[in-house]
Amino acid sequence: MRFPPRFLFPFSVCLLALFLGTGIPAGAAPPAGAALPAGVSKRLFKPRYIKKRLLKVADWQLAHPKHALTDWTNGAFYAGVFAAYEATQSPKILDSLMAMGERNRWLPAPKFGHADDIAISQTYLNLYRLKKDRRMIQATIDTVAKLRRLATNPEKEKHGITWWWCDALFMAPPLLTKMSVTLNDPSYFTFSDSLYHQTYERLYHKEQHLFARDARYLATAEGEGKRKAYEANGQLVFWSRGNGWVIGGLALLLNELPADHPRRGFYVTLFQQMSAKLAELQQPDGLWRGSLLDPAAYPGGEGSGSGFDCFAMAWGINHGLLDRARYLPVVQKAWAGLNGLVSAEGRVGWVQPIGGDPRRNFNAESYEVYGAGAYLLAGSEVIKLAQ
Repeated sequence: MRFPPRFLFPFSVCLLALFLGTGIPAGAAPPAGAALPAGVSKRLFKPRYIKKRLLKVADWQLAHPKHALTDWTNGAFYAGVFAAYEATQSPKILDSLMAMGERNRWLPAPKFGHADDIAISQTYLNLYRLKKDRRMIQATIDTVAKLRRLATNPEKEKHGITWWWCDALFMAPPLLTKMSVTLNDPSYFTFSDSLYHQTYERLYHKEQHLFARDARYLATAEGEGKRKAYEANGQLVFWSRGNGWVIGGLALLLNELPADHPRRGFYVTLFQQMSAKLAELQQPDGLWRGSLLDPAAYPGGEGSGSGFDCFAMAWGINHGLLDRARYLPVVQKAWAGLNGLVSAEGRVGWVQPIGGDPRRNFNAESYEVYGAGAYLLAGSEVIKLAQ
């Protein structure tokens, strides 16, 4: 086929502080028990306001880098930065994107077999579409070609499948799908689809409609893994950001995959199943907790997983895959909750640090570049709801 060109921390007090001037700083941990205040969120959905917030968050995070520019964390961040550029058309943001690519010499990170190391190339492809400069994507093409030529790779040799952790479904499939469309070569998506299904069959819980982070968190795990698989309340561990990676990646993938593609139905169904489950698990403050099925055990609404969820569901509404009447309130509460996590200077707080499972050691001061990226992705779709 040819491709066509144990505490709950609702954000209520933070939000009231932000909009009603109570003097409590945005990002402070609010008390438990309050529902979303009525009548305070209308301003949040005005396009002018959203653009200002996107620029503030992007500016702050660009000024406070934390990792190598080719790192997977920046793969997620710059996906959000590019989305913010599309929403705002800011020349400053575009200059920052181009400067990142030039500093990287348009190279992915060195481990060709690891999905994390090609995540930054999503942004290279996006910029190539604007500039049509082949050097922006040639190293990515060469890296993916090396992976495709090999019958196996270090990841598969060690874990049995190439994309053995659910995060990989954000890092690589959207890129490979984008390459298929951009280069008019369906073989990239065919390759991605085969690896995606290996991960789906290994990690997707078909009753819960959620992904385990990796095989250590499966109910069938043995030994230490068996202990890791369950929360204190007896529920399986389903990591919030891990599932945010997946559903966010699905939105990015579906945004590229042609409407008439024979494999599209699988991804649409998966997207809708996960959206329905995540909507059920949203907490009263509009956010999601670090462990989806044991929210009472984890402090604070977690910013990065919540940002990816908000982005994906807003995208689903905007593209007719999710029922607006059902999901719009979910997105509205999520966007309001996310804005309660943003400090006055533009730092997205309450972001769980790097790690492969739910962790409790984060607070209003905790930030990561992918938390900002998730916020920027969310805002880039929320702004379209009014339009």
